[in-house]
Amino acid sequence: MAREPSLAGNTHGGSRVDIEVPLTVPPLLGVEGAQKGAGFVAVRAAILTVAIAALAAAGGLPHSARAAERTNAAGLPAKADAPKGDLFPVATDARLGGDDSQTRFVVDLSRKVDMAAFTLADPYRVVIDLPQVTFQLPASAGEKGRGLVKAFRFGLVMQGGSRIVIDTKGPVRIEKSFTLDAGDGQPARLVLDLAASDRETFLRNMALDSRTRITPAHRSDSGPAGAPPARTAAGDPRPLIVIDPGHGGIDNGTKAASGEMEKSIVLDFALMLRDKLEQSGKYRVAMTRTDDTFVPLEERVRFARTRQAALFMSIHADAVPKNEGEAQGASIYTLSETASDAEAARLAEDENRADVIAGVDLTSEPNDVADILIDLAQRETKGFSAQFARTLEGEMKKVARMHKHPMKSAGFKVLKAPDVPSVLVELGYMSTKDDLKQLMSGPWRSHTADSIVQAVDTFFAPRIAGTTAGAN
Repeated sequence: MAREPSLAGNTHGGSRVDIEVPLTVPPLLGVEGAQKGAGFVAVRAAILTVAIAALAAAGGLPHSARAAERTNAAGLPAKADAPKGDLFPVATDARLGGDDSQTRFVVDLSRKVDMAAFTLADPYRVVIDLPQVTFQLPASAGEKGRGLVKAFRFGLVMQGGSRIVIDTKGPVRIEKSFTLDAGDGQPARLVLDLAASDRETFLRNMALDSRTRITPAHRSDSGPAGAPPARTAAGDPRPLIVIDPGHGGIDNGTKAASGEMEKSIVLDFALMLRDKLEQSGKYRVAMTRTDDTFVPLEERVRFARTRQAALFMSIHADAVPKNEGEAQGASIYTLSETASDAEAARLAEDENRADVIAGVDLTSEPNDVADILIDLAQRETKGFSAQFARTLEGEMKKVARMHKHPMKSAGFKVLKAPDVPSVLVELGYMSTKDDLKQLMSGPWRSHTADSIVQAVDTFFAPRIAGTTAGAN
């Protein structure tokens, strides 16, 4: 069988690996002529999403949020949770080869899949959209780059769709992008060839590509894909609380030195908090995500606004860079365009990069309302947010260790709903041994969740009392 030459020097696991593909394979996604294929694959991915949702509704798929949230130390779905019958293809290995002029990226798969690749700028990225894939790559996969690639990451970006985001050292051109069937003793493979480019050419190609591309991450105003509707009945007067577990899917958030992922820790905590709030019978509760799925920041805000939420709580767990010492304890953040301190500014900048991390292009997002209306609405909303934050700090300090300056503010995108009181809760520092131990402790989570429920009760007490009096 004819082979095309390998890119010299490809290595994996310390040994040389020759990446070979047939000479007869066409360049499916070159700079010219790629647009129609990219849109076609995106449409197929959308159809696959609907089909999978239908299977789930019919009982053909496991639909337990508890099962879906289980991840291994790398934050990837555990093998034991893979759907029966290998419903989703499995990615088992990924490797890079080449140099600063040409670089090849290869992923081994259990079977061939469709793909669509496109580029984004500032920072320079290549995004590969796929149908849902179970990633069983080594824990360190993607942390180190080669040639034109600095690093890459991967994960769910929506139910029924996965994504690989490749960070590049500069502008690149997609020379080839294709998948191969298994054969000749080799697994099915995804192959992406990149070549060095200049910024002008890069931006021109990106603009051409965006005219026909359908991005799976852009969903309708009905809320994040796969997220449950608000649990409500017609005329239910109870306040609706939206809980937002930070990060998810391709966006792992902070990673502890021992391998624990922020996205998994905060999801566990959020699910427990949801259950406790619902058990009180006083509130309706909705979550921006109930499994390991990525949700863009704008979608999280829209999710709360379209449901007319009475309160929005985003749950996170911070980390301090090694060169900035050590910090400990929980913090509560509210919205402010001027950060309360350097740490708050750093955290807001990190959290606001979530859409960049996931390769989401939001340049075409329309403004929700006119700036002047946002300003008028936010004045009152900020007051309610600050009131709840103070109440929350008072309750949490009874059971949890708090940061030396627990009340902070910064320009978090996820807190910018102009008409929904919103706070961001940092449960602790995953970079601090004692905090991480608490974050992984079931009893600590339960006590801390109870304190949040008590703060919610205090915040809504006048409203609930007024509703009850009116009903009587």
